[in-house]
Amino acid sequence: MSEAQSVSGGAEVSRDLTAFQQNILVILSEEPMYGLAIKRELESYYGDEVNHGRLYPNLDDLVDLGLVEKSELDKRTNQYELTEAGVEAVVGRLDWVLSKFVTEDERAETVRGLVDDQL
Repeated sequence: MSEAQSVSGGAEVSRDLTAFQQNILVILSEEPMYGLAIKRELESYYGDEVNHGRLYPNLDDLVDLGLVEKSELDKRTNQYELTEAGVEAVVGRLDWVLSKFVTEDERAETVRGLVDDQL
């Protein structure tokens, strides 16, 4: 694998992914996308160019891990979509982050506010 280490299964998968791979999963949580759309979202997040040589091997790794499904839109364009295991990986990561961050009522309210803003 290009950036990932060995992986368990289910929600535990997220702990073995790189931040870059986790960001790809988060982006795909919104909707299925083709590679260049994912690249643009990552570039917007990082504020810097994302090299094709980094993006596509990582997408392939996520497909191999069963977290992302790859389908052909046309002869030149692939679409990527989270699998159920991919959703579990994102939720597992959120659960872990929240378990570390939400240590008092004030922080819980901050997170509730963030969630409410998204709804």
